[in-house]
Amino acid sequence: MQTPIANKPINQTRVVVAMSGGVDSSVVACMLHAEGYEVIGITLQLYDYGAAISKKGACCAGKDIYDARRVAEKLGIPHYVLDYESRFKESVMDDFVDTYLAGSTPVPCIRCNQSVKFKDLLKTAQDLGADALATGHYVQRIEHNGRSELHRGADHSKDQSYFLFATTQEQLDFLRFPLGAQSKEETRNLARKFDLSVAEKPDSQDICFVPNGDYAAVIEKLRPGVVQSGEIVHLDGKVLGQHQGIIHFTIGQRKGLGIAWPEPLYVLKLDAETNQVIVGPSSSLATKSFFVKELNWLDAEPIPESGRQVEIKWRSVQEPRLATIYSTGDATALVEIFDAKDAVAPGQACVMYDGERLLGGGWIGKK
Repeated sequence: MQTPIANKPINQTRVVVAMSGGVDSSVVACMLHAEGYEVIGITLQLYDYGAAISKKGACCAGKDIYDARRVAEKLGIPHYVLDYESRFKESVMDDFVDTYLAGSTPVPCIRCNQSVKFKDLLKTAQDLGADALATGHYVQRIEHNGRSELHRGADHSKDQSYFLFATTQEQLDFLRFPLGAQSKEETRNLARKFDLSVAEKPDSQDICFVPNGDYAAVIEKLRPGVVQSGEIVHLDGKVLGQHQGIIHFTIGQRKGLGIAWPEPLYVLKLDAETNQVIVGPSSSLATKSFFVKELNWLDAEPIPESGRQVEIKWRSVQEPRLATIYSTGDATALVEIFDAKDAVAPGQACVMYDGERLLGGGWIGKK
């Protein structure tokens, strides 16, 4: 562990581990158990996994619950499966559908961490008398000047700090991330050392409740008949064709438009009110500034009136980009990008860093 979990003997320190059934959280449980902590494993049943039960890579499918239970049995630790289906549907799945239908791009994994895992599950851990909740995320929790800070994972190729921007200071004080200082290969080597059946289990790739990557099918299933066809319109107002629902498009998309045009066309905007897909040249994609809402600011110092230079990411896999952030009110901010050349989609998360340290983040609003 990077820091002691509590100011008391290890064998008297109780830690709840969020066990998804994957290799990462399984290794966390093994590591803490080997160090002598009192470990309790909890697995969340988040959705009706009938359609995903045989799909590899869906993080909360039926087999994953079984795998988590097997690891707990191997360690001889208590293991509970909690039915969070209704909470997950309300907080994550419904938000996923609503965001897509509004012409924005949702990031359900962040909403899940923000609500179900680090709110509901964290409270359950506290109700069980735990001193901490540990997860398998590749991020680092570092104590500095009496505060808990969230830093990028040492292995940047696996860093998951983007998905945890909404973590509050109070939650961060209670959370632990034992894998943050190591690489994925080191984790797999530990899984082999612990002789875990999940040691070679592949990483989850899809959104857990969309195991085949077909977002539109999930939306149709949850809201039958809600998806409507509409027009594909050029930036200059000319109607170029028809579409079968704005949920099939994302900002910056080039392929799959089905339109013959002298120059490449890109999706510039999704207008939910008119049900139109607005397209145009790549030169129209660049976003110089945008607003964020639900800003979660973790730095001890507030954003100065003159602004704060930060590094930002609005996609989990991109390299941080220089920007300036200005506070515009309660939990809102204006972000100005130094080198504006890419598309920024409403609904995505804008996450802010100072080097390795996560400063906070918010949800990108519509222009």
